[in-house]
Amino acid sequence: MTANLISHSPSDFITSLSRAATAYREGSQVPSAEVIVNALLEAEKTAKLQKLNYPFESLGGKWRLCFATGTKKVRNRGGIILGKGWYVPKLTKIHLCFSSTEEQTLGKGEIANHVQLGGILLKLTGPIKYLGKKNLLAFDFTQMQISLFNWMFVNKQIRSGKVESGNFDNQPIAKLPFFAFFLITENLIAARGRGGGLALWIKDN
Repeated sequence: MTANLISHSPSDFITSLSRAATAYREGSQVPSAEVIVNALLEAEKTAKLQKLNYPFESLGGKWRLCFATGTKKVRNRGGIILGKGWYVPKLTKIHLCFSSTEEQTLGKGEIANHVQLGGILLKLTGPIKYLGKKNLLAFDFTQMQISLFNWMFVNKQIRSGKVESGNFDNQPIAKLPFFAFFLITENLIAARGRGGGLALWIKDN
């Protein structure tokens, strides 16, 4: 079932996440971390039950990280549990940008991760591949840039440690970092990372 990005049926989790996005953007009082974690879990559950599929092009644009959860290892059980979750401080700007290549129909493109604190900017870029049936986006960072205001003093290739051969397209998902998206609207996206944590991004106009 292909998800419609415009006409989601009204849901409590959509309302909670939309309020959080608006409040975060405006700098007003945001919902509690517990409310957002529960809303994210409900959104993930709904996506699985309804077998929603989001097209690759729906991820296009620039997205600012708003909220994230960590994970904790469960002793003697070999599993993990979610952390309480936290809003990213407004002074720290963390963005994800997804762009397509000429092979967009194959779900291929580039990811750029920007982390900015004051005049310092860290930018990581690399290839992506999108598995539409699973809403799963695998990626690998291969280039790093660090700049102070407009002066770039680091620009080099890097190895993430996930891809040994450098042949990204032929690497199995098991060897790559990824995001499993379970909610995509015009104004926000949400996903679970390979490590098990949840994250919410808002559209940055």
